[in-house]
Amino acid sequence: MDIQLLTVWIRARAEQLRAARDRGATSTELAVLAGALLGGAGLLVAVIRAKLLEKIGIIEGG
Repeated sequence: MDIQLLTVWIRARAEQLRAARDRGATSTELAVLAGALLGGAGLLVAVIRAKLLEKIGIIEGG
């Protein structure tokens, strides 16, 4: 998975959350947006961790 794509997606969701809060969205709408944002952030952490473990494996095996 592409890290840049994930960061762009997270930034877009964060902006969407700010806009929803500014327009007075319901707490349910805000919770759904926040959940999506947290899910994306978790996925980003998993991808970064996988890339780092891959690099460490190359260094140790190389």
